Amino acid sequence: MKDFSGQNILVGITGGVAAYKTLLLIRELTKLGANIRVVMTDAATHFVTPMSVQALCGHPPRQALFDSEAEKGMGHIELARWADIFVIAPASANCLAKLANGFADDLLSTLFLVNNNPVVICPAMNHSMWEHPATVANVTQIQSYGVTVMDPEEGAQACGEFGPGRLPEIDAIIDTLRLVDLTVSLQGKTVLITAGPTIESIDPVRYLTNRSSGKMGYALARAAKYAGAKVILISGPVSLTPPTGVQYTVVDSAKDMLSAVENALEKDIIVIGCAAVSDFSIGEPNQEKIKRGQQPTMTLELVNNPDIIATVANSDLPSFVVGFAAETNHVLTHAKDKLARKNLDLVVANEVGYNKGFDQDNNEVTLITEKEVTTLQNNHKTRIAAQIIAFIATSLQNTPQ
Repeated sequence: MKDFSGQNILVGITGGVAAYKTLLLIRELTKLGANIRVVMTDAATHFVTPMSVQALCGHPPRQALFDSEAEKGMGHIELARWADIFVIAPASANCLAKLANGFADDLLSTLFLVNNNPVVICPAMNHSMWEHPATVANVTQIQSYGVTVMDPEEGAQACGEFGPGRLPEIDAIIDTLRLVDLTVSLQGKTVLITAGPTIESIDPVRYLTNRSSGKMGYALARAAKYAGAKVILISGPVSLTPPTGVQYTVVDSAKDMLSAVENALEKDIIVIGCAAVSDFSIGEPNQEKIKRGQQPTMTLELVNNPDIIATVANSDLPSFVVGFAAETNHVLTHAKDKLARKNLDLVVANEVGYNKGFDQDNNEVTLITEKEVTTLQNNHKTRIAAQIIAFIATSLQNTPQ
């Protein structure tokens, strides 16, 4: 799905080794249907060429503030008004200092001041520069303008040192762009999210599980963090990278997940039970690998697993509890039953099956409360997550204290 179709995205590139990754960002956004224009600083041209940029987006990048041809029609104003979103990647320490203090001595910084639409800044620099008090103060100042500043990734850097300062991954930047319309509506709140499958051992090498990829839960974690919440993500085993800045715990079984959830519960917490928790476990897992025998069949005794979301809802600690209903038939009927039976505030229902719901980038869900039923049309899971978080925030605001 080209979920950026029709969106105009202005990409700013500053000087830094990570600038080559911005070419990948431009390529991916173009594939997703976005219209891309690029502005480069003089320093950026030492790392990527204007020709490379033009080859990927189809338009020559703008560089000069004083361009007599472009400025005949006040081109820097026109470019800022054209953009729906302005993303700066990478943003160097020098760039952050300029933006924090209102400098307008090049085209990029001038566009920042004249822009009226969402801005997403993706820093990349040496870890010592990122952690310097001047940079910390500059980031805080920029955030006070209502601008999104992504946390850089931690890892090995081009200089050979290790620490925070790597450009956020391209997928993480694109997901953040999907969230720009989400307001900071959960400031001061704590959100606990379960995600992914659980696994139940049969023997030391085999287990029972399900098709959940964790994509929806991780998208919810990213959206809740974007909305200003402290996020606790408790996940079954998946191949996803957790969003930067969340409290992250990995578990295996349903019992392990229940224990982790109970340890994290606190007064007025928001709990979103997105994990596909195994309903059953093996009664007595074998302590050694079961060898193939002569018998044509083998029987496994299954026992019921604990009901995590019902346990949470009955604890009287959360201010809002969300359950997920992944069903193969009679979706709304089963979801409404789950809402009432488990004493939930909201159920997110969706149909699952082969190539539906599980392990897909897109989803279509229905939000069900005691009073209303709202369908969210098929969209990227990050955009669905943003709508769910916005719905929760609105519900909390409308709840009598």
